[in-house]
Amino acid sequence: MAPGHVAHGLRASYGMGHITPDTVTAWERGLAAPSPPELTALAAVLWCEPTQLIGTPRGLREHRLVRGYAAADVARTIGMDVATYETAERTGVWSGDARQSAALASVLGLTPRDRLTVMGHDARLAELLGEAVATRWQAHSRAIAKLIGIERRALEEPLRTMHQEYQRLMAATLSRAGGAAASGEQGRIYLERILDHFWSRMPDR
Repeated sequence: MAPGHVAHGLRASYGMGHITPDTVTAWERGLAAPSPPELTALAAVLWCEPTQLIGTPRGLREHRLVRGYAAADVARTIGMDVATYETAERTGVWSGDARQSAALASVLGLTPRDRLTVMGHDARLAELLGEAVATRWQAHSRAIAKLIGIERRALEEPLRTMHQEYQRLMAATLSRAGGAAASGEQGRIYLERILDHFWSRMPDR
């Protein structure tokens, strides 16, 4: 549908007289974003789900929009000042305490992986996992468990398996042509995808 048709549908069916073709064009180009009510109406006009318009939600704002909540409503529900919450959405830096973090995960239906992402902990987890597969995984299990918020024993099998994979990969590539150079490249690729390797081994997370 052309921007004009979409804008007309939003005005005629949902009473959104402020929506113009230029508004829709700005949404398409990523220059602006619809509010939760606008997103819901837009999805209805286009006969799709909100998630199809946003894609896989990654940031805090995307998760909120998919749920159809206003920022102020989420902030009040989790017991956080609205301005502080909006800053977290804008900057990607989460400053909530443990209770607020748990409430946020519940309100937005966040998986443990989603929660770590929206709270800005992906880089730290990747760092810890990289150290675990390259050295002794047991030495890093406590820090990983604390960061994710699960029991250490739940990490034993995933970390042991990943450690074995990485060490086999490094040993195999060192014996091929290219030696250390090939080993380094294969190791780099594995580490770049280490979060995917980890979460795929924790399907219930």
